[in-house]
Amino acid sequence: MSAAAAGTIEAPSKLLLLLEGRALPELGAFYCSLPLLSMTARGDGHPVLVLPGLMAGDATTRPLRSFLNSRGYKAHGWNQGRNLGLRPGVEEAMIERIRELRERYGRKVSLVGWSLGGLYARQLAKLLPDDVRLVITLGSPFAGPPKSTNAWRVYEMASGQRAEKAEFRHHAGPMHEPPPVPTTAIYSKTDGVCAWQSCMEKDGPQTESIEVHGSHMGLGHLPAAVYAIADRLAQPEGEWTKFSAGWMSCLYPNPKYS
Repeated sequence: MSAAAAGTIEAPSKLLLLLEGRALPELGAFYCSLPLLSMTARGDGHPVLVLPGLMAGDATTRPLRSFLNSRGYKAHGWNQGRNLGLRPGVEEAMIERIRELRERYGRKVSLVGWSLGGLYARQLAKLLPDDVRLVITLGSPFAGPPKSTNAWRVYEMASGQRAEKAEFRHHAGPMHEPPPVPTTAIYSKTDGVCAWQSCMEKDGPQTESIEVHGSHMGLGHLPAAVYAIADRLAQPEGEWTKFSAGWMSCLYPNPKYS
């Protein structure tokens, strides 16, 4: 997406923002769907680091991490409390967390980032390509301007810096450019926080976008998103292929997944 095109992306409507209350019943749907979700392929034991969204902490990613652990992964939180933006020390702590997990397990680390956490994941994978196995983002607005979200004012208040100035201290390249590892962007056209157009990845040999139906606040436990995450993580290292929903295709609006 060109810079000019990205600049025309507007934040979701106030109606969609009001509908973010769907996240709570979506959590209920997640727990009800666990018997079906547990039919996904088991993992190979590699570590997965799950990065939370703005103003959120590891408690919000616990359902997803618990599920991934039950499927054979070593899923971990970021251990930095609430995500208040790129304040001093945050970037360095994430880099150290990835290196520590890589050393502990002797395996590359997969990164799953929700919203702002997905922006971190993309840049971290560019900085540490030899330590990162793949990247999955959930409603992360990497392809649009900061004001294509309804959260930019919250970011500025929490971080104490302008949203337009938020960037890694280590040079990781433009945010919209994909990392040099397999990358999947999961997005919803009914996202009430981030414009869905800004959350889509360019299609390429090791990049893809997966559309789901749901809220922004529920993406970390939405059954369709969780199924896609588990499917992506289960691929053998070095043998990445694009997503196919198979028998779960009814959960996805795009027929190319079937």
